[in-house]
Amino acid sequence: MSKSKLTFEKAFQRLEEISRELEANTVPLDEALKLFEEGMKLVGDCGQRLDEAEGKIQKLIEQAGGGVSTEPLEE
Repeated sequence: MSKSKLTFEKAFQRLEEISRELEANTVPLDEALKLFEEGMKLVGDCGQRLDEAEGKIQKLIEQAGGGVSTEPLEE
């Protein structure tokens, strides 16, 4: 999937806007389908960017001589 020209933050912000519009139930069906399609592309782009960032972090840890372990982040 090709990356959006938007930054991760802008893509995520747009995804939140789309979500609010769809949840409001005020857009016609055709427009809702277009918004849903745009949102799915943004989800893919954001997910890919997060995966790449995780890979870079793991490489940096390995290069620093640390062991790689995965743990859930605290919320």
